Amino acid sequence: MKAALIQLNVTDDPARNLAGTVKMVRNAADQGARFVLTPEVTNCVSTSRDHQRAVLAYEADDATLAALRDVARDKGIWLLIGSLGLKTDDADGRFANRSFMIDPKGQIVARYDKIHMFDVDIDASESYRESAGYRPGDRAVVADTDFGRVGMSICYDMRFPMLYQALANAGADILTMPAAFSPVTGAAHWHTLLRARAIETGCFVLAPAQTGEHLSDSNKTRFTYGHSLAVAPWGEVILDAGEAPGVYPFEMDMARLADARARVPSLANRRDFQAP
Repeated sequence: MKAALIQLNVTDDPARNLAGTVKMVRNAADQGARFVLTPEVTNCVSTSRDHQRAVLAYEADDATLAALRDVARDKGIWLLIGSLGLKTDDADGRFANRSFMIDPKGQIVARYDKIHMFDVDIDASESYRESAGYRPGDRAVVADTDFGRVGMSICYDMRFPMLYQALANAGADILTMPAAFSPVTGAAHWHTLLRARAIETGCFVLAPAQTGEHLSDSNKTRFTYGHSLAVAPWGEVILDAGEAPGVYPFEMDMARLADARARVPSLANRRDFQAP
């Protein structure tokens, strides 16, 4: 089956970003991709909470979601919208970082809100407090498609392997990890973490990413790592997109699932144990 990762370099203006994203998704479908995936925060990369309050929308009103649902329907493809920043009705005013699985009729078949918040101090010049603006989700999600069961996650989740064990135990064949990864941690950990999650679960890992310098009219510029990856269940990297934005098609042979799991049946060998 042909799939495609979309690597984006979005700004902090959702309206400005939309046309380019739609064009790339259409291009991927025109190249024969049946499953197309976009990165985390497909609609807006911003570090300013005030700016986000001004430009983000509720799910029902989000123009990016509506337009991408239309593309999925028009092209007859499965589409993972890696995530969108969305307003919520939470009393504290925090946003949702929400991933969507869209079917070939343009219907939303699954939603996943990022569970693990990126609250870190990477070095003296780079720190993040995602939980200050986004509320965490509390539910793991799998989505059924006509080519397999997909376990959904977002970016920082990939550092928490028990989530992926739960998704694999729930029957996931493919794990999606859309991201807007820091260049510092990306260079150190990105490839290793993604390959490890594939090897541990015997799943395909698909990780579309934001890349480069993200222009902003309202706050400081942000940089992301790029290197959208597709990893096979045995841990081989099928695709590494490097740092350029674009459409990256690849072949996904679902028969590799059974082969990897037969060779090392770690899911079947799992045992419960008492914690120390």
